Amino acid sequence: MNPTEEKAAPRSDFFKESIKLILLAVLIVIPFRLYIAQPFIVDGASMDPTFASGQYLIVDELTYHFNTPERGSVLIFKYPRDPKKYFIKRVIGLPGETVVISGGQVTIINTLNPDGFALDEPYVEFRKNDNLNYTLGVGEYFVMGDNRAQSADSRVWGPLPEANIIGRPFISFIPPDILPGDARNYQSENNQNN
Repeated sequence: MNPTEEKAAPRSDFFKESIKLILLAVLIVIPFRLYIAQPFIVDGASMDPTFASGQYLIVDELTYHFNTPERGSVLIFKYPRDPKKYFIKRVIGLPGETVVISGGQVTIINTLNPDGFALDEPYVEFRKNDNLNYTLGVGEYFVMGDNRAQSADSRVWGPLPEANIIGRPFISFIPPDILPGDARNYQSENNQNN
């Protein structure tokens, strides 16, 4: 047997196995990325202090194909006025409910609570003293940012159609330049430049 033939066979096997591995990775990664989870980066201070500007999120796109969002869930969705843009907000009102905001306090009126109940929102640190009354239709959600003072949300552009929901944050990564204690400082510096 020729020594050059012996060396050629392992090299050929290496290339075949590499191609198989690449094809297998493409067959797994692309559908996973398109239909199950994808990365997003938070841009802006509307969800401060829950999510900081520049924070990386892996978004679960599968859950809401089987379940509907619950009150308090954080959603990634296509902005109703420009579906090319993606927003992140928290679910406040569910389909068929009436959302009443008086002096910044959110009250929900629904069939179980016809007199309404005040929403407990421990995640809101920066409040806004606003007033609003909105009744949601079928397949509509009322969403708001946790930083009420700096969030353009359903108070401004109306309800979120269920069809616009992409998914929910599943994993969150904080870039090295945003430390957990410094997130608010980073965003306020960022906002001063706008």
